[in-house]
Amino acid sequence: MKRFGARLAAAVAERGPLCVGLDPHPSLLRDWGLPDDPYGLAEFGRTVVEALAERVPVIKPQSAFYERFGSLGISVLESTIRQLREAGALVLLDVKRGDIGSTATAYADAYLDPASPLWADAITASPYLGVGSLRPMIDKALAHGCGVFVLALTSNLEGAAVQRARRADGRTVAQAVIDEVAQFNAGVDPLGDIGVVIGATVGSTDHDLTVLNGPILAPGLGAQGAQASDLPARYADAVSAVLPSYSRELLAHGPTVAGLRDAADRLLVACRDTIRPIGRTTAHTTSGSGVAENARDR
Repeated sequence: MKRFGARLAAAVAERGPLCVGLDPHPSLLRDWGLPDDPYGLAEFGRTVVEALAERVPVIKPQSAFYERFGSLGISVLESTIRQLREAGALVLLDVKRGDIGSTATAYADAYLDPASPLWADAITASPYLGVGSLRPMIDKALAHGCGVFVLALTSNLEGAAVQRARRADGRTVAQAVIDEVAQFNAGVDPLGDIGVVIGATVGSTDHDLTVLNGPILAPGLGAQGAQASDLPARYADAVSAVLPSYSRELLAHGPTVAGLRDAADRLLVACRDTIRPIGRTTAHTTSGSGVAENARDR
């Protein structure tokens, strides 16, 4: 299989820069007229597949909303992942896993091995046992053409106390995460396979992304307050590598297929207007923001 970064760049170039988060809250299922049970989850997934899987490049199921129903919920998640991929979408499974040793290896086997029914194109991961602890997941991802998005600067208020804390070398914890992730992407063209998560509502990032050469997942758009028009100011020259993620704002237009498609089309237009296609970045630093400049469009 082709590398994840190359597949992501191609999908964004073809369909536009948009990730749709699948967060089937109980209230959302009720608003769609569905029961808050595995049957409702399955109907929800089938509708999203029909409406969006051939239309947007990346769809991001939040595992927790399926796990709450135990084995039946996990079975629905497996089916939804399979349907999304068969319809042509890249699946980014939002699991935020992070552990050490054999446990990290087991997580990698669960989500990044083609032999697993939960196999996804990419996952989210937490680096707060050290970025090195994620090595089993990253190695498995690279071996199978998958990706990993590592939390760096998240939108929740509590995150700043840890992520913006200063290390002895003067860098923030988030900057150290970014720098370590960048090592896996060095020299890769057009885009590395290991990305970071930087929320669209974090304000000025004030972090150096010049060497990242990987995708940036940007949650927090729509209902959480950020808009596509905010992205150039937030990410400056690194905006070419940003994958904007919407959930509630788009899913609120369900349960009709037409409503979901119309909402996705509007968001795709808004994101295309502010984001150049994902491509390789150079080590040019802009004043103040310290982010990468797009070297060439795809």
